Amino acid sequence: MEPSFVTVQGRRLEYRRIASSRPALPTLVFLHEGLGSVSTWRDFPDRVAAATGCGVLVHSRYGYGRSDVLERAHRVDYMHREALDFLPELLDKLGIDDPLPVGHSDGGSIALIYAGARHPAKGLALLAPHVFVEDISVESIAKAKQAFETTDLPQKLARHHADPAKTFYGWNDIWLHPDFRSWNIEAFLPDVRVPILAIQGQDDEYGTMRQVDAIAAQAGGPVELVRLAECGHSPHRDQPEATLAAIRRFVGALAHR
Repeated sequence: MEPSFVTVQGRRLEYRRIASSRPALPTLVFLHEGLGSVSTWRDFPDRVAAATGCGVLVHSRYGYGRSDVLERAHRVDYMHREALDFLPELLDKLGIDDPLPVGHSDGGSIALIYAGARHPAKGLALLAPHVFVEDISVESIAKAKQAFETTDLPQKLARHHADPAKTFYGWNDIWLHPDFRSWNIEAFLPDVRVPILAIQGQDDEYGTMRQVDAIAAQAGGPVELVRLAECGHSPHRDQPEATLAAIRRFVGALAHR
């Protein structure tokens, strides 16, 4: 399917929509990981749409996928800018006033900042989100840099991104920058008053259970934690059936509310 494009904050962004079969339900807004895009989600958004009846929006952030190529390195607050500037304008331009963000990794952090700033959301479904930086995160991101420079990882990323080198280093350089070690979004959590589903793999190479435990302890609304065995940083790929079932239950519970 050919993507559509919309201009947000002066940047051309790639997106894809899936129609709802139950218009009363919220629109699931998929927010990808640090090296993600529309295409890296594969068929998971389609499966979630079919299982829940929700409409779906999937997009590639600036610097990712077929969206405009990153012109300069990310700053420490790049996820804040995505949550507070890009995402609200994107939803407004596409006429989405009932979002339920589904965020993976960086996308989960963006979803928390967005909701914590009191932007409208029906709930949040978070897959391996980050709320602070851990040693395991930095160590794995350093290993990713080595893989990018010594393996065929650039060729693999080229299947999903217009400029894989700029996409990779835009993400990798800022996470490895000394200033990023103090990045922390826990201050947003008390103002996240909507229901949260937080899914974390027990074998996540980029973060520990401390991330979702912090969300459960500090969020201003109800939090459901799902801890998945034999699951790394991508629950929708490592444990797709369990992840799909959890999101379906979560959306169903919101519909009954």
